[in-house]
Amino acid sequence: MKIQFKDVIAIIPARGGSKGLPRKNLRLLAGKPLIVHTIEQARQSSWVTETVVSTDDDEIAAVSEAAGAAVVRRPADISGDRASSESALIHAIHSLLQQGRPLPDLAVFLQCTSPVRRPGDIDAAVTTLTQKGVDSLLSVSPNHRFLWTEEGGEARSINYDFRNRPRRQDMAPQYVENGSIYVFRPRALLDSGNRLSGKVALYPMDEEAAVDIDSMLDMKLAELILHERAVASR
Repeated sequence: MKIQFKDVIAIIPARGGSKGLPRKNLRLLAGKPLIVHTIEQARQSSWVTETVVSTDDDEIAAVSEAAGAAVVRRPADISGDRASSESALIHAIHSLLQQGRPLPDLAVFLQCTSPVRRPGDIDAAVTTLTQKGVDSLLSVSPNHRFLWTEEGGEARSINYDFRNRPRRQDMAPQYVENGSIYVFRPRALLDSGNRLSGKVALYPMDEEAAVDIDSMLDMKLAELILHERAVASR
């Protein structure tokens, strides 16, 4: 049975600084500022009751509000390169509580640098959490690569035995955290300081969802994927 939540907040952290790709959250992707894709996806969710952008940047705030998101102004001490996403999430929730609002039933953390979501992904992720009765959830993409590390100057295979190389299709399913969607109970975040706690579930997405915008090459790849999807949907 589907559990009903009255208050599900989507939080999108988006600071103004970016060294890899300056002003990337405002760069145009498929004709829209990058952050607008995630705002629109959140607002199209039947679960999400409010979409909040956490930012330290005036232009990002203006673009976000024009796209229909509420804005929480993030202080400088948690807006630098070393600031964790958790610090922005906790600050956003505390800001809402300071307004006299009750703690939301669920929070959906969306990274605007991971815009390649399909329609319904956010709803399906929240539904997966409710149906499995877990405390938190992360989206993942399938991983079919053979992984290695180096220890003490010696190479070592991680997820397979190179002396008995398996066929990829015979390997147990493995996933990579794609950074696109996280769902959790806000109280658990405040108590643990972590977006993931308690019983954790996976929400599998396709490999394309693992595109994370950090360079112009990533932008071009995301543009190509979104264009092909738009053509296929016509």
